Amino acid sequence: MAESLTLDKCKEFAIRIVKLYKYLCNEKHEYVMSKQLLRSGTSIGANLSEALYGISRKDFLAKASISLKECAETRYWLELLYKTGYLNNSEYDSIDGDCEELIKLLSSTVITTKQNNSK
Repeated sequence: MAESLTLDKCKEFAIRIVKLYKYLCNEKHEYVMSKQLLRSGTSIGANLSEALYGISRKDFLAKASISLKECAETRYWLELLYKTGYLNNSEYDSIDGDCEELIKLLSSTVITTKQNNSK
């Protein structure tokens, strides 16, 4: 099931976000943007998990769409942390690549669900 693979990737990404949050707080003493990153980055998988148990296709679509939006927000915070010098180039490229992969997977899920709902 594609959603299961996507959910697994969301969990792995959330673990990276939690570790990054700890690093930013402990090593860089950055607390504001990192807290936003923690919230949005961990909610991607939480919303997708909720979507998988939705009561209807419409409910699934709504939660999967929220998951996609949270992923886009996470990418925003990552870029901001990079452009303000809290993340170096290799740190940013690594986690941004994972975020981009999730955006593609979630976008595909949302688009396919919309198409199936219109049939």
